[in-house]
Amino acid sequence: MLLTAFIDGLEQLDKEVLLAVNGVHSSFGDGFMYLYSNKWVWIPFYIALFYVILRNYSWRSVLIVVAAIALLIVLSDQLSAKLLRSMVDRYRPSHDEEIAPLVHTVMGWRGGLWSFPSAHAANAWALVTFLGLLFRRRWFAWMMVGWGIVMCYSRMYLGLHFLGDLLVGAAVGALSAVIVWLVFHFVFRQQAVRKPLHLFVPAAVLALTLITFAILSAFHVIPV
Repeated sequence: MLLTAFIDGLEQLDKEVLLAVNGVHSSFGDGFMYLYSNKWVWIPFYIALFYVILRNYSWRSVLIVVAAIALLIVLSDQLSAKLLRSMVDRYRPSHDEEIAPLVHTVMGWRGGLWSFPSAHAANAWALVTFLGLLFRRRWFAWMMVGWGIVMCYSRMYLGLHFLGDLLVGAAVGALSAVIVWLVFHFVFRQQAVRKPLHLFVPAAVLALTLITFAILSAFHVIPV
């Protein structure tokens, strides 16, 4: 009884937090968050990150790093989007009968039925954690953490995930990254880069991407 009441209380709190975040919106925010949450717009950023890997590792190590990241994304995505979702079957906010009429959506984007945990959060935080372990620069780690936090916020803003979905998804991604890093480090004898070169490249691409989002959103190029 107490456990059931506790879980029900957490779910109700999750809904209240979602509506509080989702309820504060604007035409600028709609456009910006819609773009931010789209996985394809980040391809230039990912290419910039790959460039840094190329400049800091030998070709053999590059292949191992790329294989590790590919394994990491598959692991975090399958754990969140396939295994855990099929076990929990929690509706997205935009499909939850209790609050769906109150949820603000952008361009009719409601996502699939199931919400828990967030694959977006899992994949983002898998990358944040792994690259933070790979390139030991505090400012770079904080940049990636900021990118991951805003990615999670965008999912709540758009009414696609509850906070609980995002926290568990982020935990799945981070844990997957730690496991893959341990294999990468101890099995393949690969080391972190203490003084990585060319980290300014992904930082510059990230800044330009955000500026582009802001300009497009300010001039309502995205028809939201």
